[in-house]
Amino acid sequence: MYIYDISRSIPDTEPYEGDPKTKIVRVRSLDENDNYNLTAFSMCTHTATHIDAPYHFDEYGKKIDEIRTAVFYGRCSVISTDQVLTGEDMEKIIPMCKKRLLIHGNGAGCIESSAAQVIADSELVLVGIDAPSIAAPYDEERTHRALALGDVAILENLDLDDIDDGDDYTLCAFPIRLDGCEAAPCRAILLEQETGF
Repeated sequence: MYIYDISRSIPDTEPYEGDPKTKIVRVRSLDENDNYNLTAFSMCTHTATHIDAPYHFDEYGKKIDEIRTAVFYGRCSVISTDQVLTGEDMEKIIPMCKKRLLIHGNGAGCIESSAAQVIADSELVLVGIDAPSIAAPYDEERTHRALALGDVAILENLDLDDIDDGDDYTLCAFPIRLDGCEAAPCRAILLEQETGF
């Protein structure tokens, strides 16, 4: 089995424009004659690879701890595009996909609200992307809201550089437990079964 880490480094990833910067502070250090190393950090819940819960854009939507954990583990499809996907595009793509879909767009691919609505009306439980946001820049709120109202989890800021298209993957992307929050960072992993064995 091949195991791919598709997460981005929290310290090395710039936060979304306007979000707080990540701060990492060494509280105790063996180099400073302390008895141990100890680090504190603060960050926005949307920094680096993270899950958006429906509560992000729907005041009645599920918070990160209320989403079924099964959503974050299971069969997954990966597709490549550096375009803005529309509803018409998604109607063609979804029938060929597993219940989790990752979009590999080298940071340029995204979806608009019509695509989000098609996803929300489908059997997909999670959609992910290798950009800081799933949405087209001109359609952020409507896209996120459509997915939120459809109870679809969003996985953003992935690193899919070494991942080929296909539907033979298993996704494991559990968010850390931040009860009551609209998002949480996660360690996203793709598993791929070796062929010929």
